[in-house]
Formats: sequence, C-alpha cells, structure tokens
Amino acid sequence: MEFNLSTFVLEIINFLILIWILQKLFYKPLLNVIAKRKQFIDQSLADAKNLKKEAEQQRSLYEDRQKLWEQEKQSAMTALQRQLDVEKATQLYQLNTDLEQERQKAKVTLSRQQQELQQQAEKQALQNGAKFASLLLEQTAGPELERRLFTLTLNKLTTLPEICKLNLTTPENKKSVVIKITSAFPLPIDMSQQLEQKLEGLINNRLNFQYHQDTALIAGLRLDIGAWVLNANLLHELIGFTEFDYESK
Repeated sequence: MEFNLSTFVLEIINFLILIWILQKLFYKPLLNVIAKRKQFIDQSLADAKNLKKEAEQQRSLYEDRQKLWEQEKQSAMTALQRQLDVEKATQLYQLNTDLEQERQKAKVTLSRQQQELQQQAEKQALQNGAKFASLLLEQTAGPELERRLFTLTLNKLTTLPEICKLNLTTPENKKSVVIKITSAFPLPIDMSQQLEQKLEGLINNRLNFQYHQDTALIAGLRLDIGAWVLNANLLHELIGFTEFDYESK
C-alpha cells in the first residue's frame, strides 16, 4: 500500500474539521449541559442542606415547644390538683359543718321531744292524781265540808283586794245585777241569806240572785257576777293545783 501524502493531509484536515465540529456543535453544549447539571445538583444539595437545617431548626423548636407544653401541662395539673384539694377541703368542711348543724338540730329536737314527753307524762300524772283526788274527795265530801267552804267564801268576800271591791261597788247602768250562785249541794236558807247580805253590802245595785247546783264542783261555791268570778270549791282548787304545779316546772 502506497503512502499518499495528499490523502494523508486530507485525512488530517478532515480530522481537524471533525474535532472543530465536535467542539463547536457537541462538546461545548455538553459542557454547558454538564455545568448546568452540576449547578442544578449543587443547588439541589444546597436546598437539601437548607431544608435539613430548617428541619433541624423546626425539630429543635418542636422539641422546645414540647418541653414547654409538658411544663405547662404539669403546672396546670399541679394547679388543678391544688384547686381540687382546696375545693375538696372546703366541701369536706362544709359537709362536716352541715352534719354538725344537723346533729345539733336533731339533738335539740330530740331534747325538745323528750322534754315534751316528760311534760306530757308529768301533766298526765298530775291529771291522774287530780282525778284520783277528785274521786277521793267526792266520796268524802258532804254538807259539813260545804259549810266550811261557804265560810271560806264569806271570808274571801271580806278580804277582797281593793281593786275587786272597786269593781263590785262601782254603779252600773243596769236595773239589777245578776249573781249566779252555784253550789255542789243544795244551799240551806240560812247560808243563802248570809251570802246575800254580804253581797248586798258590797254592791250598790239591785241584786238578782240565781241559785244552781253542780255536783262537779265536789264541794264549795262558785259566784258569777258579770265578768267577775269567785271560786271556792274543790274542783277549781284541784284544777288550779294541777296547773300551778305543772307551770312551776
């Protein structure tokens, strides 16, 4: 094979032209693409670093907020527990106070009930005693006792308080004064006359005497002069003794 210089030169020229074409049309665009790709990768890496940095910052901020939230939650729980303890203590104190008040009320009510029962029992005992005494006196009462009580009545009329005498001696705008005389036994004439004379000496008006008999008095008299009443009988004395003895307790 013969060496042809012109062919060799042409090959060199073709090769140089190819290199120029490659450099002009392919290599520089490729370098630009590579540079742009590298710049994109660098930018992506930078963005990734920035994102990682921001993520680290966000994580740190989240952890700080988490710790702060835990602290606030713990503080709130502590405050709530303290408030619940105070409220519990207050409610317990109020409950104990209410229970003590209820106990005191129940104690007072029980004491009052016991006192009322005792008073009722005492009153019943006094009434029973009065009934027994009344039955006993009914069996022993008679005209003799009646006369003694009559004498007592005359003495009472003699020793009346001034205010009573004033009420009896004050004239009234009436034609006559009705005097109701009630006795346990029929009143003898001599006793009725003595009583009428005594009353006529005390009262200025004309007197109208009305006589009645009531065995419930047991023995003695009862004088009704208007609104004024004079009792000198065993029934009234028994009732007065019972009421006085009961009220004195």
